[in-house]
Amino acid sequence: MKKILLLAMAGLLSSSLMAYSDSDMDGVDDAHDKCPNTPLMDLVDINGCTVQKLAPAVNHHHFDIIIGANYTGSNYVSTPATDNYSSSLQVDYYYKDFSLQASTSYYTTDASDGYSESGMNDSFVGAAYNVHPSQELTLRLGVGALLPTYDTSLNNNNTDYLASVNLSYTLGKANIFAGYIYTQVNDDDVLVTLSDGSSYTIKYQDTNAYSAGLGYYLSSKLYMSASYNQTQSIYQGTDDAKTASLYAYYGMDAHWFMNFSYAYGLNDVASDHAASVKLGYYF
Repeated sequence: MKKILLLAMAGLLSSSLMAYSDSDMDGVDDAHDKCPNTPLMDLVDINGCTVQKLAPAVNHHHFDIIIGANYTGSNYVSTPATDNYSSSLQVDYYYKDFSLQASTSYYTTDASDGYSESGMNDSFVGAAYNVHPSQELTLRLGVGALLPTYDTSLNNNNTDYLASVNLSYTLGKANIFAGYIYTQVNDDDVLVTLSDGSSYTIKYQDTNAYSAGLGYYLSSKLYMSASYNQTQSIYQGTDDAKTASLYAYYGMDAHWFMNFSYAYGLNDVASDHAASVKLGYYF
């Protein structure tokens, strides 16, 4: 008798479970749901109709890590031809329109006269903030410091400070951009004595750098740009370095990306060729 009673209760329970159906998973039985197929994030009333839409949480904190390989080749008239190779590491933090950056690199220099050296370049730390006067226009304001991790005998071993402003105007898939960087050079002037007994003083100066260019989004993953750049030398009495450059960014997926750059020197004081390839991970 007990066995028959248990089987009957199990049958009733199974029938009640099979009768319940909630296709849109809002907690209201389909048989009584007056608003079927409501979105999963909606709060509903006893009739299954939306009373409040809940937006999914958005994470505004992001990071990226970028490693790079870089080359610079120079063939100045007054100095031996040199090849410079470096590996770089960059880390960025983003929160909405605010960002922090830190980067450093290790170089090797080989000159045609047999001279060779290697070591750390100066390292950079900085912060930037994006301002959006309009949907098409973005202003990026930045400050930073060049830390003297480069070992040299020319007294350029003090921390230098930078301020920058960059402008980007986007129209459809194209954008026009321009930038300015001011560097406060705090290095001490140095007296150099030659083997013949004569001497001269290397004098440092604050510098200005300008750039302007045009970019285009060839696809949702590929962006390319071309620009003109002019940078004042840190040494007094030296002409500005002028270059023309190409840049490409390729997003492989939601996390991995690459960028490529190439610069061609337009005058004698600029490096003849400079190129880099970088791989980054965004999370």
